[in-house]
Amino acid sequence: MLPIVTHPQYSFDFPGKHRFPMEKFKLLNQYLTEKNIVTPSNTFRPGKARLDFLQLAHCPDYLHRFINNLQSKQEVRRMGLPWSEGLLNRTLISPNGTFLTALLALDHGIACHLAGGTHHANYDFASGFCILNDLALSARAIILQGKVNKVLIVDCDVHQGDGTASILQNDDDIFTFSMHCEKNFPVRKAHSNLDIGLDVGLKDQAYLDTLEHHLLSVIRSFKPDFIFYDAGVDIYEHDPLGLLNISLKGIEDRDRLVLDICKQFNIPVATVIGGGYDDDRMALAKRHALVVEAAQDIYKI
Repeated sequence: MLPIVTHPQYSFDFPGKHRFPMEKFKLLNQYLTEKNIVTPSNTFRPGKARLDFLQLAHCPDYLHRFINNLQSKQEVRRMGLPWSEGLLNRTLISPNGTFLTALLALDHGIACHLAGGTHHANYDFASGFCILNDLALSARAIILQGKVNKVLIVDCDVHQGDGTASILQNDDDIFTFSMHCEKNFPVRKAHSNLDIGLDVGLKDQAYLDTLEHHLLSVIRSFKPDFIFYDAGVDIYEHDPLGLLNISLKGIEDRDRLVLDICKQFNIPVATVIGGGYDDDRMALAKRHALVVEAAQDIYKI
C-alpha cells in the first residue's frame, strides 16, 4: 500500500481563530482514514529529530533560542505562531516526518507526508508559520547519507519557497524550482534555481501548461534521482492567502501531472502538503487529500 507518514501531535490545542489552521493535519488523517487510504498497515510515525539532523540546515544558536523559548518578540511575530510545548513537539517531529517519507519513497517509488512544506524557514529565523525547513533538511540528509546524488525540490505552494532557496543557494546537487504567485508573500523574494512568478488571477490551463513545460525542462537538464513535491493548495481560487484562480479540478490535475511525470521518468517522489487556508477546515483537509488520492491512483501500490 501507499506509505503514509503522520503523527497525532501534528495537531494540538491551538487558538481556533488563528489564521494558521493547525487542526487540518488531524482532519486530513481522519478523512483519509475514512476513505481507507490511511490504514494501520501503511501508516508510519516519525520521532523527534535529533539536533545534529536539524543543524544540517539551521543555525545552532537559532535552534537553541526556539527550543528554549528564548526568541525575541520580533522573532515570534515573524514566526507567526505563539510558542508552546505543543508547537515545540510538532516542530521537532515534522522535519523527521519528511525525511522518513523520503526514505520510504526510495523503497516504494512514492510516499506521502500528511504535513511538511515549511519552506519559509530560513537558516537562522522562522517566517510565515515555518520554523524548521523540512525540505532543505531532508534533501541534504539523503544526499549526505549516500541515498541519492541529485535532488529536485518542486515547490507549487502559492508562496515562493524563499527559505528553501536561501538555505540551498550553494548546493549544486539540489535544484530548487518554485512556481508561485509573484505578487504575494514574501515581498522580498529569494533566488531559487528556477523561479516562475505567476500573475494574479491565473487560471487552470495556463497554470498547468506552465508547470508541465518547466518541470519537464528541469528534469531533462538537471536529471535528478529524487524529487520532493510541495503540493500546497493555497493556489485555490477561494484561498484567503492565494491570489490565483485555480479550481479544485485544477489542483487535482496539477497533482496528477507532477506525479505522472515522476512515474514516467522513474524518479522516486516524496510529497508534502504545504500551505492551505480556509475557515472551513474540513474542506481544506479534503483539498490537501487530493495529492494522496492521486498518488494512490497513479502508483497503485
